[in-house]
Amino acid sequence: MNVREKQAMMVKHDDVVVVGSGIGGLACALSLAPRSVTLITKTPQLQGGSSLWAQGGIAAAVGPNDSPEAHAADTLSAGAGLSDPERTRQLTEEGAASLQWLVEEGIPFDRDLHGALALAKEAAHQFARVAHAGGDTTGQVLIQSLIERVREAPTIRVLEDSFACDLVVRKGRIQGLVAFNRADGWVFHKAPQVVLATGGIGMAWWHTTNPVEATGDGLAMAARAGARLANLEFVQFHPTAMAVESGKGASLPLLTEALRGAGALLLDESGERFMLSEHPLAELAPRDVVARAIHRKTRAGQRVLLDLRPVLTGAHSAEFPQAIGTARAAGFDPFEEPLPITPAAHYHMGGVEVDDVGRTSIEGLWACGEVATTGIHGANRLASNSLLEALVYARRIAKELRRTPVSAVGRVSPEPGPPNARAVSARVDLQSLVNKTRDTMSRYVGILRSGDELETAYSELADVARKLRELGAVTSQRQTLDIDSVRQWGEARNLILIARLVTLAALRRKESRGAHFRDDYPQPRPEWRKQQSFTVAKLREAH
Repeated sequence: MNVREKQAMMVKHDDVVVVGSGIGGLACALSLAPRSVTLITKTPQLQGGSSLWAQGGIAAAVGPNDSPEAHAADTLSAGAGLSDPERTRQLTEEGAASLQWLVEEGIPFDRDLHGALALAKEAAHQFARVAHAGGDTTGQVLIQSLIERVREAPTIRVLEDSFACDLVVRKGRIQGLVAFNRADGWVFHKAPQVVLATGGIGMAWWHTTNPVEATGDGLAMAARAGARLANLEFVQFHPTAMAVESGKGASLPLLTEALRGAGALLLDESGERFMLSEHPLAELAPRDVVARAIHRKTRAGQRVLLDLRPVLTGAHSAEFPQAIGTARAAGFDPFEEPLPITPAAHYHMGGVEVDDVGRTSIEGLWACGEVATTGIHGANRLASNSLLEALVYARRIAKELRRTPVSAVGRVSPEPGPPNARAVSARVDLQSLVNKTRDTMSRYVGILRSGDELETAYSELADVARKLRELGAVTSQRQTLDIDSVRQWGEARNLILIARLVTLAALRRKESRGAHFRDDYPQPRPEWRKQQSFTVAKLREAH
């Protein structure tokens, strides 16, 4: 349905609005029962977000000889001094209960011959503690199962093809959000409680494992609304995305870390293992170490390969159907030859700052999953902790909201109007600005950074932001909008803002720590063993 840009805005009254349909959004909506909830997703169907493509599984200390204390120790070690010890302890202690909740929701986790959970070992974990479903198709099995339950839930109203544009805040209190959906056009969802579960920011780079919808929407909305943000400079690049032609800007297929946990080897172009000289754990070193080692070689024009044959010729071949299918779809036989790989933007440790129950600095606004920063991942996320953290915080938010009295938002003055969205005729111009953003981020704000390059990136991104404002200033009131044009305009606006904020945060952190590495400050510095917490206004003032 085409809708006039200046049409009167529809108003809908909601109890709780959840934005996002990954594990965080789905689990939160399900756990809110019996409270009513409106679940908004910009994708045409509920199947969307990075959770759907998760291969590694969910980490939890449920195996023999393992313990929450050991899981916490591994998490703190990977976090490079920035993980919050108390919140990390709480998360790892809730791991078993969270897995049990998923089992009770009907998730068919893989089992061993004795009926116990089949657990895999991944990089930087002391023990095998990663639970899978469908081998390396955990995300698909998990999300499809939760979607079935959401569809059946009488208290959940699902709005697909609905793009959340801006939060509405008055005097530090959430009043709801403005969205555009295919059926109704612009809608003001008047709600006293909003939960952001919108995922990450991977599309700010050309090489990413994230789906196309990972454009930082929730983080950008929260930033514009004045919420506190933290640790935006910490972006994890997965070491082993397949280096294949997938169309300019398309996601690269991921080769799960569990492959290396099961024995896959990293080889240089001469067929020699090179991680042995990089780290005592070799292929099982923390992701940032492995990614930088690979990046140095690829930047020098060398090929790097992942050899799956030690895994696939052993007892583990049935555990990796997705990896085998991915390789064959790209024209490789993983049983006969190693696969070309490259690091790719994978997970954002930074985000909207939340407390230990997912509450943000804006009253009535909550966040969970990759859009949030809980203080647990620190400077470098431990493999397979992301689904666990999203699940735990989604359920904590729901628990808090279930015991919060239902309230209504009173008259909002002034009533919000539709954002100045660009229409269909601007698509080419918008795409060129997005392409420039991704070029700049890939060139200067990637795995290896420096002060001069970050300053260059900030200048280029400021120019992109200026051009976006100029583009918006010439919008014709007679143009019509549809969900596709609103989504493209909104994603461009969000991605450009987030790219600028990540760059500014990286400029301010004058050290190397975890996933943030600067050639001009190659060592960690004691005075920077802290989170960068700020609002957009304060960050811009400081630069």
